[in-house]
Amino acid sequence: MTTTNAGKLELLTDRNSVLVLVDYQSGMFKGVASGDKTIIKNAAICAAKAAGILGIPVVLSAINPEKLGKFIPEITQLFPGQEAFGRKIPSFDAFEDERTWNAFKKTGRRKLVVSGLWTSMCFTYTALHALREGYEVYGLMDAAGDSTQDAHRFGIERMLQAGVIPITLESLVSEWMHDWANPKAGELVKEVYTRYGAMIGME
Repeated sequence: MTTTNAGKLELLTDRNSVLVLVDYQSGMFKGVASGDKTIIKNAAICAAKAAGILGIPVVLSAINPEKLGKFIPEITQLFPGQEAFGRKIPSFDAFEDERTWNAFKKTGRRKLVVSGLWTSMCFTYTALHALREGYEVYGLMDAAGDSTQDAHRFGIERMLQAGVIPITLESLVSEWMHDWANPKAGELVKEVYTRYGAMIGME
């Protein structure tokens, strides 16, 4: 077994991973037509909530916030005092922004969970950047959206071919939580599972 494969078999935990969310802004959501915008938005919000509850580092990056709007408050309000980095350069790759990249690297963690708008552009380019730098990259696919279904689909296919590991919201949160003995399980059920519609969270 190679070191790379061994790393991929290690589950995501609150101690080995970091969440990076890219371009969840009102102007970006307007162009999403690949799926239900409410479901996409809720998946991103719930991932951020779970990370906050479990103490997992979160990095937020926004493209051209002056024209496309600030990062959505449903997420930024979860992390008071933390900046959502408006990229200083007009790049689709969030990690070409020095502050975003440095905030991610500062966590010292090798497992990156990333998602964003739009799938085939900012999400994909940011994920590929991290892969080139040798990180293990997990793509949160149900929190992503694009201008068309094909753009979303082929953006995902491109990432998979490059080595991004696909994951979805409920799977991600369950992996982070690990089991029902986690002292945060009750809070995760109340604030995440029930709000995303998971069967195990329904009362």
